[in-house]
Amino acid sequence: MPSKEKKNAEKKAAEEKKEVKAEQAEETAAEPEKAEAEAKEDETAALKAELAAEKDKYLRIAAEYDNFRKRSQKEREALYADAKADAVSKLLPVYDNLARALSLGCSDEAFFKGIEMTMNQLEEIFTKLGVAAIEAVGQPFDPAKHNAVMHVDDESLGENIVAEELQKGFMLGDKVIRFAMVKVAN
Repeated sequence: MPSKEKKNAEKKAAEEKKEVKAEQAEETAAEPEKAEAEAKEDETAALKAELAAEKDKYLRIAAEYDNFRKRSQKEREALYADAKADAVSKLLPVYDNLARALSLGCSDEAFFKGIEMTMNQLEEIFTKLGVAAIEAVGQPFDPAKHNAVMHVDDESLGENIVAEELQKGFMLGDKVIRFAMVKVAN
């Protein structure tokens, strides 16, 4: 009997060895699958990170282009406004000469009427371009709009009030094209 038990014990030991080997084989087979799965996860994570970086890069380039487009539009508008202001400033001596001619008067009515019509047409053009005359006489002195060249003591006027306009000033929108040359009281 002991030999039968011995044989049974050997059989059990052999079976246990087979089971252990089978388990080890399964674990060994599962390890490459785990390694392969981890490699795929690592590759997926790397691709997701690369995709996020490319998306961020794309969004930055799109924002940069949008800013460039807006800046270019503002520069074009500013250039147009500056060119318009420059053209109007070149016409201001003509305006001054016509104003002087109208202030002197003339014995020839037709000639005087022609000067008036020319002056009215020039004022209409200024209005269409958005050019406005700076109000000066009776207004408080504003160094942003007026250029004080003389000072007069006049008790009938308040402190820092424009007493006389020596040369008319003009604005294009909010931009001063030419400061009004004025005489300031007190």
